[in-house]
Amino acid sequence: MSGSAARLQAIDAVIAYEAPNPTFAPAEAPGEVFGRNVFTKAVMQKRLPKAVFRSVVATIEQQVPLDPAIADAVASAMKDWALEKGATHYAHVFYPLTHSTAEKHDSFFEPDGEGSSIAEFAGRTLVQGEPDASSFPNGGLRSTFEARGYTGWDVTSPAYVLENTNGTTLCIPTVFVSMTGEALDHKTPLLRSQQALATQAARVLKLFGHDDPGTIVSYAGPEQEYFLIDRHFFLSRPDLLNAGRTLFGARPPKGQEFDDHYFGAIPDRVLAFMLHAERELFKVGIPAKTRHNEVAPGQFEIAPMFERSNLAADHQQLLMVTMKRVAREHGMELLFHEKPFEGVNGSGKHVNFSFGSSTVGNLLLPGDTPHANAQFLVFCAAIIRAVHKYGGLLRASVASATNDHRLGANEAPPAIISIFLGDQLADVFEQVAKGGATSSKEKGTMTIGVDTLPVLPTDPGDRNRTSPFAFTGNRFEFRAPGSMQSIASPVYTINTIVTEALDFIATELEERVAGGEEFHHAVQKVLEQIITDHGAAVFNGDGYSEQWQIEAEARGLKNLRTTMDALPELITDEAIELFGRYGVFSEREMHSRYEIAVEQYELSIAVEAKLTVEIAGTSVLPAAIRYQTQLAQNVAALTAAGVEADTSLLRAVSTPIAALHAALTALRAVTFEEGHGAGVDAALHARDVLLPAMAAVREAADELETLVADDLWPLATYQEMLFIR
Repeated sequence: MSGSAARLQAIDAVIAYEAPNPTFAPAEAPGEVFGRNVFTKAVMQKRLPKAVFRSVVATIEQQVPLDPAIADAVASAMKDWALEKGATHYAHVFYPLTHSTAEKHDSFFEPDGEGSSIAEFAGRTLVQGEPDASSFPNGGLRSTFEARGYTGWDVTSPAYVLENTNGTTLCIPTVFVSMTGEALDHKTPLLRSQQALATQAARVLKLFGHDDPGTIVSYAGPEQEYFLIDRHFFLSRPDLLNAGRTLFGARPPKGQEFDDHYFGAIPDRVLAFMLHAERELFKVGIPAKTRHNEVAPGQFEIAPMFERSNLAADHQQLLMVTMKRVAREHGMELLFHEKPFEGVNGSGKHVNFSFGSSTVGNLLLPGDTPHANAQFLVFCAAIIRAVHKYGGLLRASVASATNDHRLGANEAPPAIISIFLGDQLADVFEQVAKGGATSSKEKGTMTIGVDTLPVLPTDPGDRNRTSPFAFTGNRFEFRAPGSMQSIASPVYTINTIVTEALDFIATELEERVAGGEEFHHAVQKVLEQIITDHGAAVFNGDGYSEQWQIEAEARGLKNLRTTMDALPELITDEAIELFGRYGVFSEREMHSRYEIAVEQYELSIAVEAKLTVEIAGTSVLPAAIRYQTQLAQNVAALTAAGVEADTSLLRAVSTPIAALHAALTALRAVTFEEGHGAGVDAALHARDVLLPAMAAVREAADELETLVADDLWPLATYQEMLFIR
């Protein structure tokens, strides 16, 4: 079947598609279904001996080391619970350095020697598994012949069962480490950073009189953006199928310029998918809270509620897998790529961050009079210091070939990492810098002028969607993470740099108080020092403006525009010392992260370059030449009949065909020629040579899309993919 025939067939299939209408039993009402498939504390309390239950809860809530002696009791109860839900297998689920989810399934059942079987699940099996460690990205931590790796049960993230029409599987969240104990995953450093953060936050809180503040943890609430297109279109586009984004595609006559999609009425087919997906998420305990249309046509968002960041990271990975699966059941493909369609907004994964405990509450809650809330100001100042001092690491934590297409565009913050405080907090810290804060801007009111509407309260400051790191009332929103990546990387980076800032503050305050300085005077002096030394990171203006680029440079802020500009931040002496000091990464682990990120950057672009050569050479160019031939034959026929032919269209098509042929020849040469080395050399070649060569091919091809006869064009168009449902 020709490309054009496949495209037209896809359109017909979409038009004829009838969405499924799944029905749910009354017992599956959302209020009753939430957490039904999770081995929750409530389930454990019913099934575990009291002493075992108390031990598990102490590990979960107070970070007490896990007692190995309880493993058999927990494994037995977990197995019985899973079998009652129809499980036949169990899987250790881990998160390798691919930003995806990995799992190894084993059966509960073993032969009993008498022609039957018995279900077995021992404590040692629950606690530890053994997948191959050399077949995942490891950045040199493991050689191919050194295959041994271990998964280790993370008791702080509850087990759950995943349902399938053909069976059920018990899933156990785990860490993934090498035989030498080095982290091969995202969960291990996240847990390490949580531990470090808790220690330093407790030091600061003790100075404020909290002798038992509880275990301090960071919380995360990721907002997940995504695109939905009909699966027939997805399967007809080799670039979407293999690279996750369109390497060709002219802008549609109508895109997002009318701002009519954002928060618009959700299409029925999409809403049916959302309702189904949320029900599946509820079953495994994911607190999906918000859903809405996003800015771009075909783009949507889901946002769960705040959770402990370790659990939020696990849930985010499970959310992505679940939503892609459910979308296919509704005949759609869900795209997490940061920029699947050129010329319309891409997708991010905004990570809302805070920290605290059940004892002291949210440490980033300013109250009505933040100027008088010294404890809040100290913790907020720690964020300011962290963002200013380690902005390069924050940028590196979200660096990827895919996210480079999005950062700095109108839907994403710039690559310059700054912090937005809002009018109220900016004013308070300005007062601090001048000797002490004595007042806070108060909330206002808004009179709308409609008698039936009440007077509405207004916040003392606006929000700033152009800021990478913005205060939003009781938390900070890191807007730079990409929609495909795990949130673990930005969260463990934030945890670690805030840990360093809290360590600095605690040490300064302890020394000043020990020297006889009055505590609140010491707090004022430390706050003054931080806002004076690190206030350059605070920017409340338009992050998209050209003036900000100039001003940021004058302030000494880094502008790491591409992934290859940002990744070296991971292996600076300062970064290695920082992560090593708090036990989050060893030097070898830091270098492994760097090597993996460089390799994945180069491989992503190399795959796209090969796809561009293939699609342009086998689909786009032949279709254009076929149309050129038809036009030439028409001109020849008219000329032979003595009629003066208009050759303007033929000339208009021939020019971009020649440009496409030349650009394709050039891309083929730089894609397949030898001598570009490996590692950094190959990655820089991909950035500086392959990407511009691909852009030249695309420019000519996209021009041809606007000229070639529609029935000959081989690729599903933006107009079709984004608007036909």
